[in-house]
Amino acid sequence: MDAMARMKELVGLLTRAGKAYYQEDREIMSNLEYDKLYDELQKLEKETGVTLAGSPTVSVGYESLDELPKEAHGSPMLSLDKTKDVEALRDFVGEHRTLLSWKLDGLTIVLTYEGGTLIKAVTRGNGVVGEVITNNAKVFKNIPLQIAHKGQLILRGEAVITYSDFKKINEEIEDVDARYKNPRNLCSGSVRQLNNEITAKRNVRFYAFSLVTAQDVEFHNSRKEQMEWLRGQGVDVVEYRMVTAETLDEAMEYFSEQVVKNDFPSDGLVALYDDIAYGESLGSTSKFPRNAYAFKWADEIRETTLKEIEWSPSRTGLINPVAIFEPVELEGTTVSRASVHNISILKELELGIGDRIQVYKANMIIPQIAENLTRSNHLTIPDTCPVCGQEAKVIKTNEVESLYCMNRECQAKRIKSFTLFVSRDAMNIDGLSEATLEKFVARGFIRDFGDIYELAQYEDEIVEMEGFGRKSYDNLITSIEKSKNTTLPRVIYSLGIANIGLANAKVICREFGYDLEKMTEADEEAISSIEGIGPVIARTFREYFDKEENRRALDHLMSHLQLEEVARDEEQTFKGLNFVITGSVERFANRGEIKELIESKGGKVTGSVTSKTNYLINNDSASASSKNKKAKELGVPIITEEEFLNMLG
Repeated sequence: MDAMARMKELVGLLTRAGKAYYQEDREIMSNLEYDKLYDELQKLEKETGVTLAGSPTVSVGYESLDELPKEAHGSPMLSLDKTKDVEALRDFVGEHRTLLSWKLDGLTIVLTYEGGTLIKAVTRGNGVVGEVITNNAKVFKNIPLQIAHKGQLILRGEAVITYSDFKKINEEIEDVDARYKNPRNLCSGSVRQLNNEITAKRNVRFYAFSLVTAQDVEFHNSRKEQMEWLRGQGVDVVEYRMVTAETLDEAMEYFSEQVVKNDFPSDGLVALYDDIAYGESLGSTSKFPRNAYAFKWADEIRETTLKEIEWSPSRTGLINPVAIFEPVELEGTTVSRASVHNISILKELELGIGDRIQVYKANMIIPQIAENLTRSNHLTIPDTCPVCGQEAKVIKTNEVESLYCMNRECQAKRIKSFTLFVSRDAMNIDGLSEATLEKFVARGFIRDFGDIYELAQYEDEIVEMEGFGRKSYDNLITSIEKSKNTTLPRVIYSLGIANIGLANAKVICREFGYDLEKMTEADEEAISSIEGIGPVIARTFREYFDKEENRRALDHLMSHLQLEEVARDEEQTFKGLNFVITGSVERFANRGEIKELIESKGGKVTGSVTSKTNYLINNDSASASSKNKKAKELGVPIITEEEFLNMLG
């Protein structure tokens, strides 16, 4: 392949990976692989003297999403040039006093204070335009809402979630398939929530790494003085050391020892010249400022031997390949297994039993295969499920191949389905772990959801089971009895219908007036016409209730449940009206409160302006936001909170 063709291929690969990572909070390749491809592209661009349109080496970032209001930054937020070579870092530092600090792995935020009050918080977005998340920032664990300085203050920093909070939040999610992959993904989703009550529960923390402007404050041309002044205002700043080329080694030794002890995610270090005027005089390239440099840790890589591939089924039928290898020490722990994610990656690595492979920990947490040195490529992908022995089939979706069990009655699917059914957001039954469910299913106590409510008939056997006893049994039965009083959306979500989360279940139930019979009899067209649902969800919903065995199981379940009455508002003021809410709010605590009020009055709230939208609620009707533009194009009235409240009388 010639250089130009390879460059085109690399730009496509890196653009897709970047979009997945920054916009969709998922990863389609490891950081190690991304850096490797990025470096290859940079080298080819240097050799050819050509930079293709859309190359990530010149573009600042990716378009932010439309769920939150957008706002342009006062000055572009550029990426940093980076290296894994300590000597290259030393050359950058030279004789200059330089602040060396952690490069935190979270979401970059810009804070603005006026008159001593936090008035605005905006994400980095694409470096030029970000998303306004002011209400969310106000519930971060450590951001001061008021400071002593009364002039304008603008600063930048990183929002992060600690490893310990990440672990705690994941442990509360009973459905293993729904757990977050890493703290960065969890943080990104938490910071950009539409409901800041969710953000508050996630323990997001903020650490400032640079000061943009502080009105009428003299810093004697020193970045260090800026950092210390921010600390004096009650702002947590990123930990740093002052270094020169001569003292760099000592600081690097400290950071390299400390990184494995930190409770916060970091993927390297940042070097920033202390001399403000000198640094600014250097200017910037189209992508990088010249006064700062990033150092990325060289991943600790160990060579080992692949012993086997374990095929791990989930409740959706997806069978994940997991590499089992000779144990190695990585980042202070013993590692012997790593997810290979899907068949496409398995084929790309050309794995075979006995191959010599290199493994590392992505962000020092998640074991990954970096490279296959042998590439024997003699693995056989199973055509039967390892649990039920029935047909397993490779299915390609969005260019990614994955292995699925095709048997609807597969034991693994059933166990995972029961695990979701008893989880907190579903029926919330304590005492039924996945291990316990496996035992009950194996003994024939549970065949469908309704059987869980008949476990009392096996009292004598359960009390005598290993790991149980009278107290455990009594607690379980109490929890089961308590769960009988529930809501219809929880029931629908608990069934484990593909693509139906709790939020979708609420929308569908509301649309059909919480009438279960109407809902289960509705045709695909009626379901897909619900705002925010669409044809894919409608199809899976309809297919689920078209199966006689599913209807029988639901009837059995409902015979044990008592559904709570849904509060009705006699005045359905907004019946048949569709609203979109955007921008900051003043008369309500958050936009979620407006949404609840509209829904209680019979209206609907959607995320985007369409021809079906009746009103866009935005206190800033003159803003150039995408929602305002769309509303004006379609002739949708833009109203303020005051006007909205007047509609209520």
